[in-house]
Amino acid sequence: MRILLTGCSGQVGYELERSLQGLGEVVAVDRARMDLADLDQVRAVIREVKPGLIVNPAAYTAVDKAESEPELAHRVNAEAPAVMAEECKRLGAALVHYSTDYVFDGSQAGARVETDPTGPINVYGRSKLAGEQAIAAAGIRHLILRTSWVYGMRGKNFLLTMLRLARERDELRVVADQHGAPTWSRSIADSTALILAQAQGDSDWWQRHSGIYHLSSQGQTTWFEFTQAILAEAQIDCRLLPISTAEYPVPAPRPQYSVMSSELLMKQFCRLPHWREALRLCLK
Repeated sequence: MRILLTGCSGQVGYELERSLQGLGEVVAVDRARMDLADLDQVRAVIREVKPGLIVNPAAYTAVDKAESEPELAHRVNAEAPAVMAEECKRLGAALVHYSTDYVFDGSQAGARVETDPTGPINVYGRSKLAGEQAIAAAGIRHLILRTSWVYGMRGKNFLLTMLRLARERDELRVVADQHGAPTWSRSIADSTALILAQAQGDSDWWQRHSGIYHLSSQGQTTWFEFTQAILAEAQIDCRLLPISTAEYPVPAPRPQYSVMSSELLMKQFCRLPHWREALRLCLK
């Protein structure tokens, strides 16, 4: 099987390029070769590669910047996946697409399940939800994997930002009233590979399993507690002060409670690590 992997220079795409080896011929493309903002280029690359499977971690992920660039965010996160789905239908291919906890409004405590009503409260979340809906409407074989608070040892993410700031400053003020599950990019990639390995040699697998799944680490925490754990594991001494969301204003509103239950994915496919376990492995 030929696998077209988008966004291979991103933090999830970088890990996927390695995790997917052995499942097929991986054709990995970055933004220079396939810019999701250029829909004609997206279509042309797919028609050139002719994949049996597209794995799409590429996305517009600048949550705050999206508030001032809604059209670009929608093109990358909604229209480009729609084009991918159209091309998959034409080729008879399958699509694995990554979405986000930000499709929920976060107004209620309790872990969200896949069937819970969505209600994004920022441009980024709305654009990602539109991408989900376009893929589902195409009637193709697909997996939509919602993940949360993604971090890793490359790219721009909360972990690397906190490590840098803690080495530069004596004190950090971190939001302590937003709840979620930090998820290591390698956990996402390895879990995806484990899931796809189960599909090989089973002609009915996609028919039985296509749909939306939550793929985030077990457990939950806050940004403040996540920072405490990061500094403890990295053995960095820096004073931390908890603050409220209101004390750290940003252009895009954030869900207060965006914990998702991954029980369905774990029941169907594979175990996911606790966020502390994954953080420890990442920093090693």
